[in-house]
Amino acid sequence: MKIIVVDVQKGITDERLYNFKGFIENVSRIIDTARRNNVEVIYVQHDDGPGTGFSVGDKDFEIADQVAPMAGEKIFIKEINSCFGNKELAEYLEKSADKELMIVGLQTNFCIDASVKSAFERGYRVVIPEGTNSTFDNDYMDAETTYRYYNEMVWPERFAECVSLEDAIGMLEK
Repeated sequence: MKIIVVDVQKGITDERLYNFKGFIENVSRIIDTARRNNVEVIYVQHDDGPGTGFSVGDKDFEIADQVAPMAGEKIFIKEINSCFGNKELAEYLEKSADKELMIVGLQTNFCIDASVKSAFERGYRVVIPEGTNSTFDNDYMDAETTYRYYNEMVWPERFAECVSLEDAIGMLEK
């Protein structure tokens, strides 16, 4: 199994997120457990392009300090919602015999959803630990409803295994 940490970047990782404190604690626990058990942690950052304030070189583009990568951990940059839009990441994952991905990060209804579905379509077993993705209120649903819609209705039994945090940690400790 590999952990994919999606878009937990300074410009969008703050109190506006649904369950912000819990989200950071849960993602940190997953990352820490993975590292202790020699499970690879891979980071992905979204780049909106030069001049947007959310691009390479911009402070908001940087990975949030709470979940910062360690030396040697891979970081890939994407310009579309799905992580698989980065060809180097897609090729790197394809070369691995491991076809299990645990996906965590931001935002539930954009890059996490696109990455989950893209991984599923490529034949990966996708695991989503409870409380490890989040989003903001939008014009149609508040952030909690959006979170619950994807984690409780869209992904389970279709695109991903949505599991408790403790079950996810148990998977990493095997």
